Amino acid sequence: MVAQKKFQFTVDVSGEGARLDVWLAAEARGLPYSRSQIRRRIDEGEVRVGGAVGKAGRKLKVGDQVEFSPPPPVSVEDRPEAIPLKILFEDAHLLVLDKPAGMVVHPATSHQSGTLVNALLHHCGDALAIGGERRPGIVHRLDKDTTGVMVIAKDEPTLTRLQEQFSSHSLERKYLALVQGVVDAEGTFRSKYGRDPRDRKKFSSRVHTGKQAVTHWKVRERLAGATLVEVQLETGRTHQIRVHFSDHGHPLLGDETYGRTPREAKLRSVAGVLGRQALHAFVLGFVHPATGKTVRFETDLPDDFAAALKALR
Repeated sequence: MVAQKKFQFTVDVSGEGARLDVWLAAEARGLPYSRSQIRRRIDEGEVRVGGAVGKAGRKLKVGDQVEFSPPPPVSVEDRPEAIPLKILFEDAHLLVLDKPAGMVVHPATSHQSGTLVNALLHHCGDALAIGGERRPGIVHRLDKDTTGVMVIAKDEPTLTRLQEQFSSHSLERKYLALVQGVVDAEGTFRSKYGRDPRDRKKFSSRVHTGKQAVTHWKVRERLAGATLVEVQLETGRTHQIRVHFSDHGHPLLGDETYGRTPREAKLRSVAGVLGRQALHAFVLGFVHPATGKTVRFETDLPDDFAAALKALR
């Protein structure tokens, strides 16, 4: 069993009046946590100020003692699985892959095997060194049924620097999506974003409070009852693309969570054959943490998505 780590900090003059989440994210730059992850840890009650559970918006005072006790990582060292991976690039620090539909990124209660992490443990072996354990650095995630480019860190410095790029939204992230109906030639969705108050398992862009979410799109092709759009994320909230288009009346084809059954028989048929949301992360560009060079990766549409397009043309 992995012992729980505790990190202790003392607020100095420069931290007077600062919000707890902002201050701790700056103080913990050497740790493998982005600002959003720090905020999540605070919300989970894992940060204490003067012995009391801290709130993200708490204003700090000089001399405050801040204790950060993140839960130990779940060890999956004994579960490598020989699952084929489509590797686009790999070196000593990171690897870039094309995730298929149906693959969950991280083991969970409902998915304890067959995940991307299980596959990475087998593929990378002892090359992984995150948090003192042999485990991959999951920098970002794609939904189970979303396909496309992902970057994985092999060591802690690489993980931290990649997380900083995601947190600052300095990467290039583009998706292709098939949405129902006719949308404008191009546009931007800007909204508050958070849990759906009526269903906590879902997210919504119709909330009055929450984080900002920004999604840019432009039309690639108009089809029978649907539109192929190219989407560029400015922020990366969970389910952001799916929610933004659904909340504006154009759910992704095949999206069982945020979508609706199409009225047109042909669209219903294509959605049924597709069996998942039509969303593919086709471009990922970032600055390589070790070399300082900008790298960019692009993948073709998977066969099922390409077949859906062909059927609607």
